[in-house]
Amino acid sequence: MNHAELVDLAQQLRVDSVRAAAAAGSGHPTSSMSAADLMAVLLAHHLRYDFDRPEHPGNDRFVLSKGHASPLLYSAYKAAGAVDDEELLTFRELGSRLEGHPTPQRLPWVETATGSLGQGLPIGVGIALAGKRLDHADYRVWVLCGDSEMAEGSIWEAAEHAGYERLDNLTVIVDVNRLGQRGPTRHGHDLDAYARRFRAFDWHTVEIDGHDVEAIDRAYGEAASTKGQPTAIIARTLKGKGVKATEDREGLHGKPLKDADEAIEELGGVRDLHVRVHEPPSGRSLHAVGDSTLDLPRWERGEEVATRDAYGRALAALGTAQADVVALDGEVGDSTRSEFFAKEHPERYFECYIAEQQMVATAVGLARRGWVPYASTFAAFLTRAYDFVRMASVSGSGINLNGSHSGVSIGQDGPSQMGLEDLAMMRTVHGSTVLYPCDANQTAKLVAAMADLDGIRYLRTSRGESPVLYGPDEEFPVGGSKVLRSSTGDRLTIVAAGVTLHEALSAADALGAEGIDVRVIDLYSVKPVDRATLRQAAEETGCLLTVEDHREEGGIGDAVLDAFLDGRPVPRLVRLAVRTMPGSATPAEQLHAAGIDAESIAASARLLVEEAVVP
Repeated sequence: MNHAELVDLAQQLRVDSVRAAAAAGSGHPTSSMSAADLMAVLLAHHLRYDFDRPEHPGNDRFVLSKGHASPLLYSAYKAAGAVDDEELLTFRELGSRLEGHPTPQRLPWVETATGSLGQGLPIGVGIALAGKRLDHADYRVWVLCGDSEMAEGSIWEAAEHAGYERLDNLTVIVDVNRLGQRGPTRHGHDLDAYARRFRAFDWHTVEIDGHDVEAIDRAYGEAASTKGQPTAIIARTLKGKGVKATEDREGLHGKPLKDADEAIEELGGVRDLHVRVHEPPSGRSLHAVGDSTLDLPRWERGEEVATRDAYGRALAALGTAQADVVALDGEVGDSTRSEFFAKEHPERYFECYIAEQQMVATAVGLARRGWVPYASTFAAFLTRAYDFVRMASVSGSGINLNGSHSGVSIGQDGPSQMGLEDLAMMRTVHGSTVLYPCDANQTAKLVAAMADLDGIRYLRTSRGESPVLYGPDEEFPVGGSKVLRSSTGDRLTIVAAGVTLHEALSAADALGAEGIDVRVIDLYSVKPVDRATLRQAAEETGCLLTVEDHREEGGIGDAVLDAFLDGRPVPRLVRLAVRTMPGSATPAEQLHAAGIDAESIAASARLLVEEAVVP
């Protein structure tokens, strides 16, 4: 396209953005209008993409980080022939693929769900890493960001990581339109304020007029030819560009234009231009999955092994069997034991340093390219990245997360290092799987099982060593449980997992010596939970006692309760959990102080049994 045609295409994108928002009665047309020239030049001259084959290995990847500008994205899809005008005008309607913020669940050309600002660039870094280090393909990753989201810390985690990794296949386009939701942004139109920051992280920067299509074209070409550095194109734009009543005006964010027909006329009227997007270069198919037999590590009953050690050993074995498995860590691989994978498969290991948001975002980006990521850090530190986990679920992303050093049982390090909220956090994620093994063989089997699951998969591991309870050939189906103590005379059921399962077994032995038989259930699958076994235990023993190294809210106790929320009578349910603020102490002292050790469990069980026989 020549200069005039590019200008005309940009006007079409503005008009269609106005039309889509007007039809919906909501949306963000002014945020779309500012970036229309940037999108028009990218679509017509630089993007290499086959819309009929969104998984083509040579396709460039485009991420709209400012997801609220979805009218612009959908207007570009229309210009490319991927959607028609009729569908464009279903924007934000019930059942429409064109949601208020784009998601790959609805549209195959969307790389990741955005809308929670500050996510597009970090995930773009993950996609670019896949291209550089795993796919060995020459596709480019283009990310369009808004200037408001430059205030997000995750943006600068991504910027530093991309600069460090020398991702010259990554270009970020910053739409500096000066206005945020409630007024001016921090730096307004000071382009150098943004450029200085990117340059500090070893980026090549280009500052341009974002409405000069020739300058945009040159900048994109410069980005594609820059070697050894990612490129940031800092573009000065005007929000609501092209319509006098909206251009650079405050108070219009997130609102359809008041007089859409008049605005469309001012923009030159409705057009129906079609763009022939450049075809991608030929590329190899995605990596082949290894076909070797999985040889998981094995431990004998009675051995003392930390579940975090079993996690690392099993992950390394899985990486040998499956060529699509990759591992990430937040600079604690010697503690999470992901270092075992790093030593055996260094080419598929990603050190993300202490940047948990970027770690999860990288996992999402790698998963988008067909890899199976396992990302590990302390359970407590995953709270930093929770919004990325939440949005990964919105994207339908399949990622595996490991939280080590969970609970008070880590001991002397104190509460800042103790994951006490992680089960609740992960259980609330849509479609998630939450697993909490108690021994080494169980851990290994669950690590392998996670690779074949959908959605967000979370495995909780422990710091200290614990005895191996199960043989290496035992199976642990997701959604199941194990009954480890049972008799016809059981007077109550203790439900536990991980560290507290061992305490529960010790308590059961002590109670049995006193003539009090109790059932013990290993609830290794916290979500989905084994409803049938729990219901049977409730019917046969009359009372459930849950014990967890976690806060009372949202953990194992609540997971057990969920098994009885179908209208049937709820059994007697007593929950032991961490209700205090721990300090520094030995693991045994921590468990006792929290009231979740064997002595505390046995004391609670005696009281419940006594209460049950009181006339």
